[in-house]
Amino acid sequence: MKKFLARFRRAARGSSIGYFIQPRKVRFEWQDTSIDWIPQQPFSSYFINEINMILPAGEFWFCRLYNKILPQIQDKKLKQDVQAFIRQEAMHAQAHNSANKDYLTERQIDIQRNISLMNGLFNQLLADRPLGLQLPQWSERHWDLFRLGIVATVEHMTCVLGKYALYNREWQRQGADPAMLDLVKWHGAEEIEHRTVAFDLYRHLGGGYIARYYLSVAVIIGVLGLWVDGAAHIMSQDPRFADKKPSLFKPWIWIEWYKQGRKDDQILPNPIWLVAQQIDYLMPWYDPVKEGNTQDAVNYLNSSPAAKRALQQAA
Repeated sequence: MKKFLARFRRAARGSSIGYFIQPRKVRFEWQDTSIDWIPQQPFSSYFINEINMILPAGEFWFCRLYNKILPQIQDKKLKQDVQAFIRQEAMHAQAHNSANKDYLTERQIDIQRNISLMNGLFNQLLADRPLGLQLPQWSERHWDLFRLGIVATVEHMTCVLGKYALYNREWQRQGADPAMLDLVKWHGAEEIEHRTVAFDLYRHLGGGYIARYYLSVAVIIGVLGLWVDGAAHIMSQDPRFADKKPSLFKPWIWIEWYKQGRKDDQILPNPIWLVAQQIDYLMPWYDPVKEGNTQDAVNYLNSSPAAKRALQQAA
């Protein structure tokens, strides 16, 4: 037992992967992408489109926090992992921002309310100075560790969603737009590729199990709430949903999400399945390496049309 615990403690101190994470530049073109990027599936199309508004502020926040923490990392390989993670997350934010600007806004979807909400959460509430308040010096490390725990929990969720996107065949079967399909699969594949980094860093700097447990519960509630609220807002702008009056606080959107997730065609991840995926993260022996397959992710990343296009333009 002592030897087992010693191995567990050693694994917690640094990087848990032997491979090197590869940042990639990508470029997406949105001129041919319809609002219903999954044909005849407006609910699912809007629901996934909301991800474009949820992610950028949080991903840029990840980058700022990790850049602040970099000098504290003692493990050389883990520091390399974190630096590659920062570059990947920055590229994710830029790609989703391009969808917001060149896809959704160009199609007269008002996204500012949703983006402002996310900016307030990450740029004010979870900032180095939350709501502009200067924290006492003794509490700064605890605040940073708390925020690293949030990142680790969110990254588990994005890895789960990344697996769902990477292995999903139904979107393509139904004629999904190639650009949006590539965006969600490319992003999902990179989430699998760097799935260990946030958890390794959290433990490396002293993150513990009890805090991880409660953070997980809070984060899953927050993420699902923000996702449904944002999707309801953009759906409410479409006359096809006028009679439904979509809202976070009305049951219709939750029921419809559940129905879409139960279908055999698997157009959306079922919300109950998504919550159930958190159970493994709550276990003391949780290991992110077991979430997804790195080679499958890299195989897609090597064939991504957006990544290939960026390489050709750089040549």
